[in-house]
Amino acid sequence: MSKISQASFASQSFLLPKESMLEIKQQQKSLFIGIPKEISFQENRIALVPEAVALLVNNGHQIMIEAGAGSNANFTDTDYSEAGAQIAYSAHEVYKADIVLKIAPPAHDELAMMQDKQTLFSILQAGMQKPDYLKKMSAKRLTALGFEFIKDSTDSIPVIRAMSEIVGITSILIAGEYLSNSKNGKGEILGGITGIPPTEVVVLGAGTVGEFAARTALGLGANVKVFDNNIAKLKRLQNNLGVRVYTSTISPNILGKALKTADVVVSSVTATDGRSPIIVTEDMVSEMSFGSIVIDVSIDQGGNFETSEITNHTQPVFSKYGVIHYCVPNIASRVARTASYALSNIFTPILMSIGDEGGLDNLLWRDAHLRHGVYMFKGTVTNKYVSEVAQLPFRDLNLLIASGI
Repeated sequence: MSKISQASFASQSFLLPKESMLEIKQQQKSLFIGIPKEISFQENRIALVPEAVALLVNNGHQIMIEAGAGSNANFTDTDYSEAGAQIAYSAHEVYKADIVLKIAPPAHDELAMMQDKQTLFSILQAGMQKPDYLKKMSAKRLTALGFEFIKDSTDSIPVIRAMSEIVGITSILIAGEYLSNSKNGKGEILGGITGIPPTEVVVLGAGTVGEFAARTALGLGANVKVFDNNIAKLKRLQNNLGVRVYTSTISPNILGKALKTADVVVSSVTATDGRSPIIVTEDMVSEMSFGSIVIDVSIDQGGNFETSEITNHTQPVFSKYGVIHYCVPNIASRVARTASYALSNIFTPILMSIGDEGGLDNLLWRDAHLRHGVYMFKGTVTNKYVSEVAQLPFRDLNLLIASGI
C-alpha cells in the first residue's frame, strides 16, 4: 500500500478502535436545604420524608433537619440521619441554608433568623398576613414560593389537591368515629348493611374535598347527596365517581329537607377571596336530627355553618342543638405521616429539577408552572393579591427574569 493510500486510510478515524464512552450526568448545582421544626400550633407534617432525603443526598445535595422535626409524623432523627441528613440542634443553624423548606409560613421569630437573599418554600396564607410581615420578607430580599400557588403540568395546584383528597377521605372516617359509641355518638356504623337503611351523608361543595368525601362514603355503603351551585363541578364529580349520585344546586328548601334526615354533613365550599359563604343557618341546624355530625372543612375561611366555631385536635368537637360540630382547620395534620408523604412526592422532583438546572433562577426561566408559585422574587412582590395585602409595588415575574434582575 502506498504512503498516500496509508495516510488516506488512517484519516478515516471512524475505522479506528475507540474507548467505550458512557454518558455521565453532571450535577449542575448542589443545593443546601434546611428543614426546621414546625412551631405552628398542631402542625404535625414535615415537607420531606426520609426516602426523599436519601434521594436528594445521593444526588449531591445537602439536607439539614432540625432535631425532632419529623417526630409528629413518626419519623425519627435516626431515620433522617441514616438517609444522609445532618441533624441540627438549633433552628439558627437550619436557617443558614440556601433553601428553607417548611409547611407553615415562618413566624416573626423565624423570619428574623432568615438570611438575606434566601429562598423560602412554604404555605403563605396571604389573607392572614399583615403588611409589616411581608415587608420584612421584602427587606431581606427573599425569593418565596407559596405551596398554594404552585401549579403542575395539568395546570392544577398539586399541593391543594393532595391535601384536599386526604381531607375528603379523613372527614368521612372522622364522622364514622363520632357516630360510634366510643365517641358517645348514636352508636351507628357509617355506611349500610343488609336489612338496615344506609347512613345519609350530605356533601356541600363538589370540589376535590367533596369528591373524595362522597367517594369514601359511597364505598362504605352510605346514601350520598351532593350540593353545589357550580353545575360543571357537579358533572365532573358524577363522571369521576363513575356512579350516579343525588346532586342539586344549593336551594335553601331542598337543602333544608336533606339536612333534616342527614346523619353526616361534610361542608367544603370556599371563597376565592375573603370569607367562605354561610350556607347553613342556625335555624337549619336546629332542625337537624339529634346526634348528627357536621364536619366543616371550610372553617379556616370562617365556615359554611352559622353555628361553626374553630376547634383543634385536642378538643375537636362541640355540640349545638344536639348536633356534633367538628371544626378543626388543619385536618390533614391528623394523618401527618400520609400527608407528609404526599407533600414530599411533590417537592422532591422540584428540588431535583432546581439542582439539575443549575439553580432556581434557571428553572424558573423554563418552568411557567413553578413560576406561578413565586409571590416574591429577590424581595420584589410578583403576585398581585400579595402586592395588595403587603401594600408593596407589583412587578411581573416574567419581566424580572428576562431582565436578569
